[in-house]
Amino acid sequence: MTNVTHLPQLADPLNWTSSDSQAVSYLRALAMDAVQKVGNGHPGTAMALAPVAYLLFQRLMTHDPNDPSWLARDRFVLSAGHSSLTLYSQLFLSAYGLTMADLESFRTLGSLTPGHPEYGHTVGVETTTGPLGQGLATAVGMAMAERFDRGLLPGAPIGHRVWVIASDGDLQEGISSEASSLAGTQKLGTLNVIWDDNRISIEGDTEVAFTEDVCARYRAYGWDVHEVDMLAHGDIDVTSLYAALVKAANNTDLPSFIRVRTTIAWPAPRAQGTAKSHGSALGPEEVAATKVELGLDPHKNFQFDAALLADIRNSLSDRIRVVKSAWNQQFTDWQSTSPEGSALLERLLAHQLPQNLDSHLPSFDGISFMATRKASGLCINGIAAAMPELWGGSADLAESNNTWIEGSPSFLPYISESTSPYGRNIHFGIREHAMGAALNGIALDGLSRPFGGTFLVFSDYMRGSVRLSALMQTAVTYVWTHDSIGLGEDGPTHQPVEHLWSLRAIPGLNVVRPADAHETAAAWSATLSLREPTGLILTRQDLPVLSDPSREDIMQGVRRGAYIVVTDAAPEVIIIATGSEVSVAIAAREILSTEGVTSRVISMPCTEWFDRQPSEYRQSVLPPTITARVAVEAGATFGWYKYVGTHGVVVGIDQFGSSASARELFEIYHITPTEVAHASRQSIINSTEK
Repeated sequence: MTNVTHLPQLADPLNWTSSDSQAVSYLRALAMDAVQKVGNGHPGTAMALAPVAYLLFQRLMTHDPNDPSWLARDRFVLSAGHSSLTLYSQLFLSAYGLTMADLESFRTLGSLTPGHPEYGHTVGVETTTGPLGQGLATAVGMAMAERFDRGLLPGAPIGHRVWVIASDGDLQEGISSEASSLAGTQKLGTLNVIWDDNRISIEGDTEVAFTEDVCARYRAYGWDVHEVDMLAHGDIDVTSLYAALVKAANNTDLPSFIRVRTTIAWPAPRAQGTAKSHGSALGPEEVAATKVELGLDPHKNFQFDAALLADIRNSLSDRIRVVKSAWNQQFTDWQSTSPEGSALLERLLAHQLPQNLDSHLPSFDGISFMATRKASGLCINGIAAAMPELWGGSADLAESNNTWIEGSPSFLPYISESTSPYGRNIHFGIREHAMGAALNGIALDGLSRPFGGTFLVFSDYMRGSVRLSALMQTAVTYVWTHDSIGLGEDGPTHQPVEHLWSLRAIPGLNVVRPADAHETAAAWSATLSLREPTGLILTRQDLPVLSDPSREDIMQGVRRGAYIVVTDAAPEVIIIATGSEVSVAIAAREILSTEGVTSRVISMPCTEWFDRQPSEYRQSVLPPTITARVAVEAGATFGWYKYVGTHGVVVGIDQFGSSASARELFEIYHITPTEVAHASRQSIINSTEK
């Protein structure tokens, strides 16, 4: 049912030699040396995990350093991102392009080895990690995408495994519980999580805060659980570990959890097993003493035997050459028998949209009122008909967020009339933070375009994942509905106030609040073409569907972030609005017109897109000679002064809302045409005062 096509079975037993032991000793020394040189970092975990990472990269994982984007590669996620040397040393060892000089420049300005792994910065890093729990949760999305891709491209040899190393801290963060629960429900059999159970955190023994039976927790989630204890002297039992990893990898029916008991900073004589070794350099005396324990020269730093290094790289190359040769033939055979699938894959790899995608957007001509969340749902379904790679869901809010793709089953690991392991509708459950991270993982997989929905107020619950999306520039679309006090009777707990400017404060995130159904369609079009993290901010309540400007003008205007909706020949005041307040601004202009006051109404759905425009365009929309300006938005006011200046007035809400109808709330909090007209008059007065 969910057979992982062409996924190679791994074999036991392990052929571990003295050369392997020597390589691990060098890796442990490199971890000490790199931290010691820069004076800060996390040596202890990297020392302990050296044999784990070595087994993965050199014995188990399918990966090609000469082709880091190979479709069939296993994905490795170091969720314990503070132990970045665990990954960097393997990238060096495997010849991904990192040199010994890069390890020597660890955590220094401009280096390829920053303090935590960064996607897009260092070849071989699959995702940015550091905030604990994020890596594991992102890996869940990667495993979801792996399964979806197999349904998107039937028969293609693109199956692969996802490997994660997670720390005690990762498993304490709530996001890992959300994500692991979801992974168990989805039966993501290609996902394998290795838990570094060293029982040490910055504050000491984890027993002070972390006492549950973690393995029992993962069994309850529905995972396949394995446990590997240490050898008597405190080091990892590599033979038992390898056997557990092989069993986990070959079980593609359930996600696998491998608990590995380790000693942090092993075999440092005094630092092993201590909290100090977690986040501090060991000191020159301890480093030297540890090198003696490892059988290395205590007077040499950043050492690795050249002949051994060459042997390791040649061995990996030989192993992968056999695997890739077979894969290339499988891929060629698939291309010849699946021309349509091959053409789709070619488009997806090129990050191209289907031709004439905008023609699949719905028309809203002749419609007087519609909530933008409903318009968005119609857009999703129109686009989905032409774009099979589009999929997503909600945090148990599909009916409210309008995120359901009609005619497609649910993405679930069993098949019935309404479910399929390759369905396009994801049930994330009430897990906003895990949803955000999973969306990142899906986007990082590279072949599909994910979206995820919840209420705007609950974007707070997923902010950590959204921030990483912006940092990595993943092509994720967030559908955030119920965008203001306009949601009404659910009251202040559900009414976002500070959220718009809070999200706009995240560098690299586009926040788009369309004014009506036409702008919503334009927003979806622009979002998909840009391939950037974007939040669509949508209303629960119906809004007027604007009859002017033209559809083409709206499409272009939204892409530019702001445009003129309506203007008098010589406006005395400019009114800037977003979302539901654009119609309020238009009504305010009509009031001003009856008084002989000329004005211009600007819709500014996306400040980020507008700020990117050439100065000529920005000044054509907001002429610097017109200093009388008003901004109106049903949210916090402080960010708008960038656009209205010292003479401007902002109409907004700087307090929490109330439980009442939307109509009453807009009146109570003065988000009305009358108030905007009054603010316009005041701004004109301000601009004429000396």
